[in-house]
Amino acid sequence: MTNTLTQEQTLTDQKPRLGFLGVGWIGRHRMEAMLATGQVSAAAIADPSAEMLQAAALVAPQAKCVSNLDELLAEDLDGIVIATPSAQHAEQSLRALQAGAAVFCQKPLGRTAGEVRAVVDAARAADRLLGVDLSYRETKAMQAIRALLQSQQLGTVMAVDLTFHNAYGPDKPWFYDKTLSGGGCVIDLGIHLVDLALWALDFPKVVGITSHLLAKGQPIRSRTDAVEDFGVATLELASGAVIRLACSWGLHAGRDCVIGASFFGTEGGAEMRNVGGSFYDLSAERFSGTSSERLVDPPDEWGGRAAIGWARQLSQSARFDPAAERLIDVTEIIDRIYETARL
Repeated sequence: MTNTLTQEQTLTDQKPRLGFLGVGWIGRHRMEAMLATGQVSAAAIADPSAEMLQAAALVAPQAKCVSNLDELLAEDLDGIVIATPSAQHAEQSLRALQAGAAVFCQKPLGRTAGEVRAVVDAARAADRLLGVDLSYRETKAMQAIRALLQSQQLGTVMAVDLTFHNAYGPDKPWFYDKTLSGGGCVIDLGIHLVDLALWALDFPKVVGITSHLLAKGQPIRSRTDAVEDFGVATLELASGAVIRLACSWGLHAGRDCVIGASFFGTEGGAEMRNVGGSFYDLSAERFSGTSSERLVDPPDEWGGRAAIGWARQLSQSARFDPAAERLIDVTEIIDRIYETARL
């Protein structure tokens, strides 16, 4: 593949040409968000579904419609955006990077830390930008809380509680096949919680992990092929602080979902929570003793913000960003959650 970005080039009159692999709802939404920046262009789109291709072509009528990654890689592309089933993410990212394209991929980047490490290594070797759609980082609510943590306004953090309960299970069969998904609610929803905690606290050292995973109300320690629909884990940090997380599919939550991230320090606390059971409306508050202060209220159009950030970064440089190394840290914690549940 001939890449239109040199390693040091800042684009002016030519936008990076992107290929979009998988243009279902989320892939199409991310494409719309990227194109709305005006800093990248859609050169080609690929999806096995003629219906999905037709819908995506309405968003990017100038893009060439193709069937698969092989045909995308035959185009002159600067980057590939991947929104396919989880089992395909690592292999497809590797192929794109090795062909000289930058990559933005839906989470999880891989089903295991080994898969993720291989992709990060390939991005480093190719000197190509790599991003993953860990979108909750980009919410105004979490940005406000992280600013408090970074400025040490909450003092020394002692405890973090994170929750993502979904009253619905995924609607695609591959989610329930561990060989395809890598796991259940932990790798689907818990990955957001692990990422938020580590990112907000500047990736502290985790010295201990305990976890419990259930499928249909039963522990899955000995059922290695089972996909969990409920998981809880405790992470002990080198500082002595404790992170607790819980996630689930199909929980009788009384609403569509329950999302929360609470941080408690010696000088105060702060919490992000969803409003009215919404997947998208998030608020943030700061706590001091028995009083609270509202920091952020919805609305906040955050869903495509990670994709937008990657597109803008690519328009300036296609080179490898060392921040991608942190993707390995997050997935190693996910691996350890699964491993300790089987002990």
